[in-house]
Amino acid sequence: MSSIQMTPVQTPTGGVNEITPVLLPSLKVRYSKRAARLRQLAEAHAMGDYLGFCAQLADAQHALLERIPLPVALVAGLAERLSNGQAPLATVDYPRDRYWQQLLQGLAEQLYPEANPSVRMTLDALREHTPAQLEQLASALLAGGYEQVGSGQALFLWAALSLYFTQLASALPASASAALGEQRQHCPVCASAPVASVVMTGPQAGLRYLQCSLCECRWHMVRVKCSNCEATGALDYWSLERQDAAVKAESCNDCHSYLKVFYPEKDRDQELLADDLATLALDAEVEREGYGRSGVSPFLFPG
Repeated sequence: MSSIQMTPVQTPTGGVNEITPVLLPSLKVRYSKRAARLRQLAEAHAMGDYLGFCAQLADAQHALLERIPLPVALVAGLAERLSNGQAPLATVDYPRDRYWQQLLQGLAEQLYPEANPSVRMTLDALREHTPAQLEQLASALLAGGYEQVGSGQALFLWAALSLYFTQLASALPASASAALGEQRQHCPVCASAPVASVVMTGPQAGLRYLQCSLCECRWHMVRVKCSNCEATGALDYWSLERQDAAVKAESCNDCHSYLKVFYPEKDRDQELLADDLATLALDAEVEREGYGRSGVSPFLFPG
């Protein structure tokens, strides 16, 4: 069990050195900022066309957030999920509402007119699935069964599911408490894997948080500790640029995994998902050294 537990909202104690264990996602400019950063990074990038397409996907998520936001009825039962000490939105047992399929349909409708033939073919295939088939694909994808879904369909399914779970996480009437212990590899809100970690600025300056690949919550984990097996002393840091690079890969020689670390103090324009996609060359180099990525990239699935 994770040493971070989600609980009903509590009054902060206000301790000077108190670390906030979990940062729930803010929705206001999340997707518009991501789209803008993707377009900025796409300029003169070898993957510029794909970064530009992902910007369109982020724009579509932003539009749906405003057009068909999370129904109030789905917020009502969230408090009941906070009483068992488990991740309240754990994907293995959270009863998904068909609202997420509305989001998937909305994404397809918005992207289809300007999509290339390959993307249109994928969107057409998704439209042909029955609601029950879509639920099966979603369950397989969330369980890591990428070969059952395929990378093309996975991109759009994840985008819809993430928009759904991020709204749920944002509305969660919860605080978090942290006890001594480990088991922080997965999100304490939905139990999904992280996409990367970030060394924070602002009120949490200098602290490392992992960011969930699905619900986009951030949770605290101490630095210089493997985010996968939690070992210390066997870590290396890789970059393609210089010693003080704005993004590095932290690899572990105990479990042979790696996860990127982002340093926004070195690049104020950073947006974690956008910059993760734009730095796949770093992934390739670290994987050539024999390490496997422990996290999930929401814009690039295997299969």
